[in-house]
Amino acid sequence: MSYKILVVSCILAVVYSASVKDPVAIISQNSDIRPDGSFDWIYEAADGSKHQQKASVKQVGKETATTLEGIVSWVDLEGHRHEISYVADENGYQARGADLPVAPEVPKAIVRALEWIAAHPEPEKKH
Repeated sequence: MSYKILVVSCILAVVYSASVKDPVAIISQNSDIRPDGSFDWIYEAADGSKHQQKASVKQVGKETATTLEGIVSWVDLEGHRHEISYVADENGYQARGADLPVAPEVPKAIVRALEWIAAHPEPEKKH
């Protein structure tokens, strides 16, 4: 019984000792929503973070599609600013920024092997 009380006491001590951060104040905020579904919005917070996004509606074939474009930036705990811009449209989500990972180059041996495979297709087998 005393073991259970000790465990519960330890859990409560950890929960109550966790520091609660104050909410970050929004310094500025603006939005414009239009009847056609397009919009613009932007906000800036007291911690240096900013986010802006705009949406436009366009015709893609017989369908309408919404394109989103935006920029998000923030300051990390060391004081470095980070920024990512993005577009989301009929081609998917495309993000750009110095903080995004970059895939390594394909080794030359693999490129040569793929070229050889493409140049020498297997003959079709007749059953």
